[in-house]
Amino acid sequence: MADGATVADGATAAGRPARVGVPVPLPGPVPRTSRPCSGRAGAWAELLRLPALFTVPGDALAGAAATGARPGPRTLLAIGSSLCLYEAGMALNDWADRAEDAAERPHRPIPSGRIRPAAALTAAGALTGAGLALAAGAGRPALAVAGPLAATVWAYDLALKHTPAGPAAMAAARALDLLLGAAATGGGTRAALPCAALLGTHTLAVTAVSRRETTGGSVLAPLAALATTGALTRLVTHRRTRLPAGRRAAAAPGLPGPGRAGGPPRAAGVLSTALGAAYAATAARPYLHAVLNPSPPLTQRAVGGGIRATIPLQAALAARSGSAGTALLVAALIPAGRMFARRAGMRKVSIT
Repeated sequence: MADGATVADGATAAGRPARVGVPVPLPGPVPRTSRPCSGRAGAWAELLRLPALFTVPGDALAGAAATGARPGPRTLLAIGSSLCLYEAGMALNDWADRAEDAAERPHRPIPSGRIRPAAALTAAGALTGAGLALAAGAGRPALAVAGPLAATVWAYDLALKHTPAGPAAMAAARALDLLLGAAATGGGTRAALPCAALLGTHTLAVTAVSRRETTGGSVLAPLAALATTGALTRLVTHRRTRLPAGRRAAAAPGLPGPGRAGGPPRAAGVLSTALGAAYAATAARPYLHAVLNPSPPLTQRAVGGGIRATIPLQAALAARSGSAGTALLVAALIPAGRMFARRAGMRKVSIT
């Protein structure tokens, strides 16, 4: 969330521990006339990593699917809360690294003078407050998850980013973001814990790779991420979860329901296999390239591929829970995110 994103999700800056949604570094200072993202609005779009926002809604939707309940108004509030907390992490991230960016990445919004540090910090605080307020509107269970999520985002950006605990903190943020959707939709998080663990594991692998984006030279991290991708793909496509209580009751003999107790319906099972394959295809290839040649450019591409793979993974998790409709909704974010990132005004704003 601080991915970011980061989350997180939740959730990576080149040369620094994972900050999901940070622009890929350019060779040097870029004249303002050469940037498509010019002007105040463009500077904020760059600071907040808008293309990376498409990786966020799937967290809450996958969490909602895990509870067996249909997404509703409370789910929308959870998504809004996730987006605010994710953006808070992005703004706080650049504020915390403003001195380092001034020396290494002077083209970024704060060191280039396009956004004042005080404005970025104020935005981080306001977005955090908005995220907590939206979670409160979704109910006490949602707020009980949003509070630790916000604390994790701030702890990561201000204290944990450069420590061995950084990847674990980023993974926890993404997992909590999924649980936020479950708590808002179904009133609890227990049924969503397996899905949260899988998403958190993926985020942990991406974050570990991102710590060597500018220096390169690490074969172990992308190799571990490649193995993790394979394991997660198998779990998502071959391992069936038990349906939540409401769906098991509806699937009892003689009653209409989405499928047999003990696993997702047949259509959702086929869909989870297809989406799992899409997840593997998106993440595995750039990881393999980074293993074969751990140069900074290929390591950065590996991180970008891992982040992009978050959406098909979220969709596969929703299908794995037996919700084909939610899975397709999440999957629809894949082309939407790519189209937005390729718009002329956002070409220099990478999701990594």
